[in-house]
Amino acid sequence: QLQLVESGGGLVQPGGSLRLSCAASGFTLDGYAILWFRQAPGKEREGISCISGSGISTNYADSVKGRFTISRDTPKNTVYLQMNSLKPEDTAVYYCATRRGYACYLNRRFYEYWGQGTQVTVSS
Repeated sequence: QLQLVESGGGLVQPGGSLRLSCAASGFTLDGYAILWFRQAPGKEREGISCISGSGISTNYADSVKGRFTISRDTPKNTVYLQMNSLKPEDTAVYYCATRRGYACYLNRRFYEYWGQGTQVTVSS
């Protein structure tokens, strides 16, 4: 059964860093694109970063470009989101999602499965 489990969230001060993990099971990442998206109370869901099914191509929303980095560890079947220079407006529940295919999109409507999310709070 295909499953995604996010971890690594927590409370961090502005300017700090966190690394989120998205552990995949029931399938291998080769041939599956991964999206990180977030949902904050009262705000629209936002796709922030994706990595292609080959693990070669990546894409970022303007709101996180230059601060966040997505990467994939194929042997561990895990995708990471390194988040640096965090801001209070990054506070949200962060989810990873997957779709069968190599192309990656920042819109979650193209993805078929997602996990339960991990809370990230940026506050002093």
